[in-house]
Amino acid sequence: MSSEEEILSKVQETLIDALGVDDDEVSPEATLVGDLGAESIDFLDIVFRLEKTFDVKIPRGELFPEGLAAADSGFIEDGVVTAAGLDELRTRIPHADIDKLAADPKVENIQDLFTVEMMCKFMSNKLASK
Repeated sequence: MSSEEEILSKVQETLIDALGVDDDEVSPEATLVGDLGAESIDFLDIVFRLEKTFDVKIPRGELFPEGLAAADSGFIEDGVVTAAGLDELRTRIPHADIDKLAADPKVENIQDLFTVEMMCKFMSNKLASK
């Protein structure tokens, strides 16, 4: 079992390699999109690299759920995540800080859920259930 420090270090290395960012940019609070410049194609590469680094299988959509902001989902209304949408996010990404989004539930803030720390929590849970 990896310690939290080991997990953080491996996640940071993964993001540095996948995104070509400097190590000082990959703090636990850094957001993948806003701070580290990740694009949708990068998420596939990140998952692949995490699987290889940690020797785990991450099913599609488990770390980075898809369709969260779909207009027809009933989870978004007038550019804001609804209460039902927040509940769905809590279910689908329990390792993310949904309360932070709930304070300002604009759709564009969903991407801020995906932080280095969130990925570390996900990997810690994934390794614990391995």
